[in-house]
Amino acid sequence: MFNLEGRKALITGASGGIGKEIAKVLIEHNAEVCISGRNIEELNALKESLGKKCFIVACDLSKKEEIVELVKKTDDLLGHIDILINNAGITKDNIFLRMSENEWEDVLSINLNSTFSILKLITKGMVKRKYGRIINISSIVGVTGGAGQVNYSASKAGLIGLTKSLSQEIATRNITVNCIAPGFIETPMTEKLDVKRKDAIISSIPMNRIGTPKDLSSAIIFLASQESSYITGQTLHINGGLYMN
Repeated sequence: MFNLEGRKALITGASGGIGKEIAKVLIEHNAEVCISGRNIEELNALKESLGKKCFIVACDLSKKEEIVELVKKTDDLLGHIDILINNAGITKDNIFLRMSENEWEDVLSINLNSTFSILKLITKGMVKRKYGRIINISSIVGVTGGAGQVNYSASKAGLIGLTKSLSQEIATRNITVNCIAPGFIETPMTEKLDVKRKDAIISSIPMNRIGTPKDLSSAIIFLASQESSYITGQTLHINGGLYMN
């Protein structure tokens, strides 16, 4: 249904479970994809499984000079960027009274500041070509908050605000900016939860299951496509009914 033939995409945080699924589905829909992350072994394995339409640029998003190189190398490999998926994210959970400034700053640096830096470099080309699809991956806690996650919640709420504001500035250039806010999704992060905690989470979800990366990637394909051209500034909640706005 959705054909991304000729479209070029950059995905950050592609070495994780969600990023891998996004890359796979974009290529299945005929896009060329540049995957980025810090785990080069995972990126190489992903490229091997996805084939010749997949390219790699390793990057530490906490370093601005590497962000500049990421965008430059992606442009060199793909020619330009039509679709940007800001998926990279880290957690450094702690209760607020014990949270260090480093724990705060590290999470904001990767989850929010790097997104700003990438967008500053990429949106100029999109404006010039009068086309773009920007999808920011936020979180349910960016809306609800989460105990022990002041840093993570703030970073993800910031992405929602960034999405709404930027969408208004560049909408006339045929560029959409949208946000996806996942609930609990099966990733290496959630796999670390003990059985009791996981069962408690599942019991609180109306659909009675934890989501999968595929639940997200299906929505991303739509938002990356021409069929979503009149949707911008929105946050799509994918959480099995755990949060409804």
